This record gives sequence, structure tokens and C-alpha cells, in this order.
Amino acid sequence: MAGSVLFDAPGPRARIRNHVISAVTVVLTLVVIWFVYSALNAKGQLTAAKWEPFLTGNLWKTYLLPGIQGTLTAAAVSIVLALVLGFVLGVGRMSHQPVIRWCCSIFVEFFRAVPVLIMMIFAYFLYAQYDVVPSKYLALAGVITGLTLYNGAVIAEIVRSGVNALPKGQAEAASALGLRWGQTMRAILLPQAITSMLPVLISQLVVVLKDTAIGYQITFLEMVRQGTNVGAAYSNYIPALIVVAALMIAVNFTLSSFATWVERRLRRSKRGPEPLHADASVTQGSFGAGAGGTI
Repeated sequence: MAGSVLFDAPGPRARIRNHVISAVTVVLTLVVIWFVYSALNAKGQLTAAKWEPFLTGNLWKTYLLPGIQGTLTAAAVSIVLALVLGFVLGVGRMSHQPVIRWCCSIFVEFFRAVPVLIMMIFAYFLYAQYDVVPSKYLALAGVITGLTLYNGAVIAEIVRSGVNALPKGQAEAASALGLRWGQTMRAILLPQAITSMLPVLISQLVVVLKDTAIGYQITFLEMVRQGTNVGAAYSNYIPALIVVAALMIAVNFTLSSFATWVERRLRRSKRGPEPLHADASVTQGSFGAGAGGTI
């Protein structure tokens, strides 16, 4: 038997112990599932009558479809704005101009440290105080602002890490050909870095979509809030939340599948560096990392 790189192959006693632990874990998991099922069934939450409202068009038209529309609208606008902001800040952190580099670094580090919910609440009351947006769109504007600022800062680090992962010889060759820093970044480095950044960007876009649910706290009309409204109206909280969870999973899976398809198309059309991983891209940034990432 080939030895494992991470640990030695278990002996006979260790294999028996592992089998026993696995069996006990499975039994305990089944007991917990049975206990939860029994408790919900005793409360009548799993009866067919609790699921019947989801077969009517009125429930979907009144509750779920507006929630889906709100979630997709906030996610789509936030994704576009966060991508634009993230690329601008990411390139700015690698600028040769110290003022631009430090301003972008301060912005990125600050908004990465502030919780998304705090930014949503602050933007919501700020817009309401100064009548920046119509009251009808206050919650939507607050959600978009919070998601854009936080995810833009995270994407900036993804962009910086993606560019820095490229071989340094490419920037040096471009400089030897007489290309300016901006031309090198725009024509040579960024197109290649985008391919390697795609897996991490896909993960971050899914995060944006899921974080729209935080807008529940500022009365934003999204899927989770509408799910609780369904539960209150029909006294079927558990089925309502299960349906909402299934809808969120379906939307996230669709987004991930589309982004993965785009990534495959790009990789077939041109050769690029190996993709980055989420744990290595965003954790590299520190306040002064922009200086070390200049080209």
C-alpha cells in the first residue's frame, strides 16, 4: 500500500477504531435527524397542508417572485459596481504614484474591516437623512452600497494578487519594449490575470448574492424576508424557509455554473497561469502591501 503524504497508513487497530467512530457518528447523526423530524412533525410543520400554499400562483405572485426580483436586482447591480470598483482599486494599489497607492490601500483596508451590515445600515440612514434617493428605493440603495464597498475592496485584493502571480519577466519585457506602466497593465498583465482570478471571482460573486439576505435588517424586500412573510401568513415557517433555501441554492448554482462555463471558454481560447485560490488571494494583502506589489 502506498504511504500517504499527510499521514501514515493506519494499522489494523487504527482501522477498527476508525470504523467504530464512523459508525457511532452515523448513528448519532440519524438520531439527531429523527429527533428534529419528530419535533417538527409533532408541531404539524411537515403535513401536506403546510405545503399546499406553494402550489398556488397567488403565493408566488405576492411573496416569492417579488423577493426573487429584489435579490437578483441587488445582486446584479452590486456585482457590476463591485467589479468596476475592485479593478480600479486593485490597479491603484499597484500604481507607481505613492498618493494613489496609499489612498487605494486605505480605502481597501478600511472597507474590508467594516461589517457589511454596518455599511448597509449607515448608508440607509445617510440616504434617508439627506434625501439622496427616493424613499421607495432606500433599502435597495443601502444594500447595494454595503455590498459594493465591501466586495469591491475584496475584489481589489483578488486583482492585485492575480497580477502579482504572473511571472515578473513579462512586465520587464514590456518595459524593455518601451511600454508605459499603464499600457503594460492594460494590454499584457490584466488580460492574463483575469483568467487566473476567475475561480476566486466566482466565489466572491456567490458571496454577493448570498449577502443580499442581510438587507432583511433594513426592510429590504428579498427572498429571506419574503420567506418569513410567507411563514407568518400561512403559519408554515419551516416549509417556507426550506423553499427559500432551495431557491437560493438554485440561483447560486446557476451563477456558479455560468461563471464556470465562461472560465472554460476563456481557458480554451488562451493559455494562462494556474488559477488562484480563495484562501491565498485575499489574505495576502496588508496595509502596505500595495508598495510591494508595484510593477
